[in-house]
Amino acid sequence: MSLPATMRHVDLPTHGGPEVMRLVEGPLPSPRPGEVLVKVEAAGINRPDVAQRQGAYPPPKDASPILGLEIAGEIVALGEGVTDFQLGDRICALANGGGYAEYCTVPATQALPFPKGYDAVKAAALPETFFTVWANLFQMAGLTEGETVLIHGGSSGIGTTAIQLAKDFGATVYTTAGSAEKCAACMDLGAARAINYKLEDFVEIVKEETQGRGVDVVLDMIGAAYFDRNLQVLAKDGCLSIIAFLGGSTVEKANLAPIMVKRLTVTGSTMRPRTAEEKRAIRDDLMTEVWPRLERGDLAPVIHTVMPFEDVVEAHRLMESSAHIGKIVLTVG
Repeated sequence: MSLPATMRHVDLPTHGGPEVMRLVEGPLPSPRPGEVLVKVEAAGINRPDVAQRQGAYPPPKDASPILGLEIAGEIVALGEGVTDFQLGDRICALANGGGYAEYCTVPATQALPFPKGYDAVKAAALPETFFTVWANLFQMAGLTEGETVLIHGGSSGIGTTAIQLAKDFGATVYTTAGSAEKCAACMDLGAARAINYKLEDFVEIVKEETQGRGVDVVLDMIGAAYFDRNLQVLAKDGCLSIIAFLGGSTVEKANLAPIMVKRLTVTGSTMRPRTAEEKRAIRDDLMTEVWPRLERGDLAPVIHTVMPFEDVVEAHRLMESSAHIGKIVLTVG
């Protein structure tokens, strides 16, 4: 296949609001050993993209400075040593950067085939949220069948993924969301109770629902604003898994006694600093444990809207408004 010398991509000349992004022409990246070059058909929008645009989530030194952490498309070139994939394979992948572009290089160990029956848009809505939820909810927090979990931000891309995965693996799910419409969407996905955090106290509701016991796991993207209440809502030997700081990263005042009295675990992670081997282990788990469920239709990404690549500024404005339910996906080309 003859490849062009240049491609269009989203440039970030300075940090700031969505309007700082612009479409420019630049050189085509070349795959390094262990990488594949993908002709991007669709790319997902994620909160870390917003944080990077604002200057709060810098890419690793060896990663592309171009925004974009999840893509789907066709492999058009193979780096040295890649044997798992062939030219022409259609894959979705967790990118270390560079996804908002017509072409993107990704480690082959972070790529997965399209689930059977999926197109590029549905496939592009998978990697970032499924990698994040699997790593934090299942690998780190150890959620298992028969346990209970509270998922904050249930109508987000992460939330809609976490609700479905937890329910499908046999957990009872409680979740928070900010409107009646969002709560209804969470219930439709399998939540036993969706709590409108603007009108209800999630600690009181969860305690009522669990007869005072609390939940085994809390998946939290709010951070400081919810820290104290998250400790209150956990059952003995429970785990708080923190994946974002939408409500701040500095806790002004908290009662740490519940950690000792209830033997709680507080953990958290971001995906970007994880090693290649750690990401590969997550990919392998997803391929074995989750991809068959996607292909059976047991769960699926919730896609709020699909927008053309050229509307990336509007896509970021929508992400920041939190008016969406599920994923925002860009089509490229």
